[in-house]
Amino acid sequence: MSAPTPDRTGDLPIRMLNDRLLVAVDGDPAERRSSAGIVIPATAAMGKRLAWADVVAVGQHVRQVEVGDRVLFDPEDRAEVELDGSTYLLLREKDVHGVAQPRVTGEGTGLYL
Repeated sequence: MSAPTPDRTGDLPIRMLNDRLLVAVDGDPAERRSSAGIVIPATAAMGKRLAWADVVAVGQHVRQVEVGDRVLFDPEDRAEVELDGSTYLLLREKDVHGVAQPRVTGEGTGLYL
């Protein structure tokens, strides 16, 4: 019996290598929605904006990111790949700016810093 691989990809036909991450981006990164529900088109002028994505596979040398994490990255530096009809992005671990912490519910003061 073999040991489980560190890149638990589920049904995806790929195995990530070294420090690579395979991520699924949330919706269309060009068009955004404000917290008040207003749609901001892709043509609106803005400074450099980072994007969020969900990690679906990791390589064996990835240390600080796990499958299922939400990561913050620069969408300008990306490579796309299509697998089973879905589009994913390929990143290096060093290109990730942050990992979202899960919110704890039912405890604490209710303040978010």
